[in-house]
Amino acid sequence: MPKQPRAWQRMLSGRRLDLLDPTPVDIEIEDIAHGLAFVARWNGQTRGDFAYSVAEHSLLVETIFARLCPVATPAERLTALLHDAPEYVIGDMISPVKAAVGPDYDALDKRLAAAIHIRFGLPSQTPAKLKRQIKKADRISAWMEATQIAGFDVTEADRFFGRPDPGIIDGLTIVLRPPVETRQDYVNLHHTLLEQIG
Repeated sequence: MPKQPRAWQRMLSGRRLDLLDPTPVDIEIEDIAHGLAFVARWNGQTRGDFAYSVAEHSLLVETIFARLCPVATPAERLTALLHDAPEYVIGDMISPVKAAVGPDYDALDKRLAAAIHIRFGLPSQTPAKLKRQIKKADRISAWMEATQIAGFDVTEADRFFGRPDPGIIDGLTIVLRPPVETRQDYVNLHHTLLEQIG
């Protein structure tokens, strides 16, 4: 009998996360924040002395989401913060790579997202309306990232991501910083939102 390939990853918390059958008990926010703080968006092709991490992106998406939906509940804001959480173990693949990998990537992403949501008391699947609202915030974030740090001109970013309402992004600037700072801010916001949920 051929030996089955290992499908679990040991986390810094000591947890063993089975990627094929993830369980909520093996998920810790510190592992998520640490992983996301070291995963670069845009395949690392951004200006600056630090990579623009998925954790930093997630913080920005949550901020934009809160501006788009000022009456959002803490649980909805937590869902926005965690929208890319599976990437702490599967990485951030740009859309063309996801398309090349096919449906297996999407299935893995959904399994991990469900386990993460259950771990933190959220519905295993994000309701369709909330998903659309978070996706809108995600696209606005992508436009900001494209024009501020990824080398796109505004016309090109408009074509790919759509021009955001200036009022939504007023005063928001992307600042690249050490992963340890982003990691801590991600954990802190997570704890704050969980406390507000009660």
